[in-house]
Amino acid sequence: MGSGKPRGLRAARKLRLHRKEQKWADKQYKRAHLGTWLKANPFAGSSHAKGIVVEKIGIEAKQPNSAIRKCVRVELIKNGKKVSAFVPMDGCMNFVEENDEVLVAGFGRKGHSVGDIPGVRFKVVKVAGVGLWALFREKKEKPRS
Repeated sequence: MGSGKPRGLRAARKLRLHRKEQKWADKQYKRAHLGTWLKANPFAGSSHAKGIVVEKIGIEAKQPNSAIRKCVRVELIKNGKKVSAFVPMDGCMNFVEENDEVLVAGFGRKGHSVGDIPGVRFKVVKVAGVGLWALFREKKEKPRS
């Protein structure tokens, strides 16, 4: 006899609500619409975030490389979360001091760590409002605070 689903002129609401409910069983739909990725992301959906340098750290590179990658622990201003951020370029760690305000961006792999630096998903872009590249190239000086 019937296929088990409501039919007829007045069945639209029932069909619509049932479809709405059943969508949540689909793994991809649930992942896209729950919004948990925003909660898990320290930047909460934005591309950059400002933070205060808590400490300078050296992170050991993964095998087979042997190096100490210069990183900083940053406490984000917007939500107080602490993240590790890589300080790129040779000698740029000298421009970063503790309690400096830094601008942090993603490292280019949408929330994954890059290369041989374990657990570091972000990089430092600006220090005290001045671009790290400009400081490195000696085009600008870091302002005295």
